[in-house]
Amino acid sequence: MKYIIGVDLGTSAVKILLMNQDGEVCQEISKSYPLIQEKSGYSEQDPEEWIEKTIEGLAETVKNFNGDLEDIEGLSFSGQMHGLVLLDKDFNVLRNAILWNDTRTTAQCRKIEEIVGKKRLLDITKNPALEGFTLPKILWVKEHESTIFENAAVFLLPKDYLRYRLTGQVHSEYSDAAGTLLLDVQEKKWSNEICDLLGINSSLCPPLVASHEQTGNITSEVAEKTGLSTGVKVFAGGADNACGAIGSGILSEGKTLCSIGTSGVVLSYEHRKDLDFGGKVHYFNHGEENAFYTMGVTLAAGYSLSWFKDVFASEVDFEELLNGIDEVPIGSNGLLFTPYIAGERTPHADSVIRGSFIGMDASHERKDFVRAVLEGITFSLHESIEIFRENGKKIDSVISIGGGAKNKHWLQMQADIFNVVITKIASEQGPGMGAAMLAAYGCGWFSSLKECADTFVQASESFTPKKENVEAYTKLFKLYQDVYPNTRTLNEGLQEFRK
Repeated sequence: MKYIIGVDLGTSAVKILLMNQDGEVCQEISKSYPLIQEKSGYSEQDPEEWIEKTIEGLAETVKNFNGDLEDIEGLSFSGQMHGLVLLDKDFNVLRNAILWNDTRTTAQCRKIEEIVGKKRLLDITKNPALEGFTLPKILWVKEHESTIFENAAVFLLPKDYLRYRLTGQVHSEYSDAAGTLLLDVQEKKWSNEICDLLGINSSLCPPLVASHEQTGNITSEVAEKTGLSTGVKVFAGGADNACGAIGSGILSEGKTLCSIGTSGVVLSYEHRKDLDFGGKVHYFNHGEENAFYTMGVTLAAGYSLSWFKDVFASEVDFEELLNGIDEVPIGSNGLLFTPYIAGERTPHADSVIRGSFIGMDASHERKDFVRAVLEGITFSLHESIEIFRENGKKIDSVISIGGGAKNKHWLQMQADIFNVVITKIASEQGPGMGAAMLAAYGCGWFSSLKECADTFVQASESFTPKKENVEAYTKLFKLYQDVYPNTRTLNEGLQEFRK
């Protein structure tokens, strides 16, 4: 039996999956590391932490492995998007990595819009200027840490830096590069136009490869520290959302993913590179070659539910919290929730808006509030699906993963609100699974990622929309959409009173 390893470099931990040719998870190891948050809005990490914890995890994987180490053939990556790692000419790290959830770069976003132009930026990168992307971070360093910028020879994204440290080879790949605001998404090349306009030497951008391409082998130093063979092939890998799509089988037109974690993502496969969503949703290169995906984001999806639990029901677990929601009718007895407790991304890129409970009265019980929170989260995700449909996309199946797939009543709610069959998959490993599948495909186990998914990704349960529920939710969704425009001014006025 042959094996591959998927390494998922997340924001809080690195997860390592050892999988065999039958698509079975043989080992799963997680190693955590801290965030560095020196000021409000700042979010950084020491890249050396990623290396140390990954080496530890790989060594532990090898220690627990009973087979022939030569049978571990390949390794690939999934990684947190948008983070900035700056290296000097000797490939030494110049400063801590600035992460995707760092929000210090609002002024740089406005500068990009002013110099490049909003429309031209969308034409090239398919995405608007948002604080999370990499380019605003580069401009921030250029403006505030000029000496560091002058000494920078190349930038890398987090998982690309990890791969460099395991192989000694410097590359980026299209799915992660698409989240920098420096990639011409349609042409799959760095944009010299954007670099020139903003005073960035295009040599700062690393060489580009496809996600399944081999970028080297494990170095002898890493082999010595981990016990792995130097014959282990290393493949480029992909951005976390691209790998999450691969690991959930989102590999053909019409397939869509709904992932509810701390944030929520609705991601849909695209085979065309020339669609125009006007920046309402993200538009990135897929980890599958010559494919793309569109994506809407709810900033506080599962976080809205955990926030409610922590504040109002800290004594119970999530299973108990959700008990009884099936007894509450659609509309939560006249209670409506908007999950804007951390601002919002899709379709309202608004950092000031905040959440609301609308319609509270003395008859409401905790279970009414819980159902209202679930309905509000799902309505927010539905806004992305509606944008896809308004632009001519046919959504004929949705795979649901994450916290939203752990409760059958919430899965039925998704089916009714999205008006589509919802499918739950048997082994939900998300981005780590996608990374492993890229390694399996790269090693030649399968002729395509789709063939790989037939073995690695299996459905376990489906939920069909109920006509009467669809009709009720259609009416309620219109009321939900009225909340944002009617509370926006109120929240702008309240901002000065927030701590």
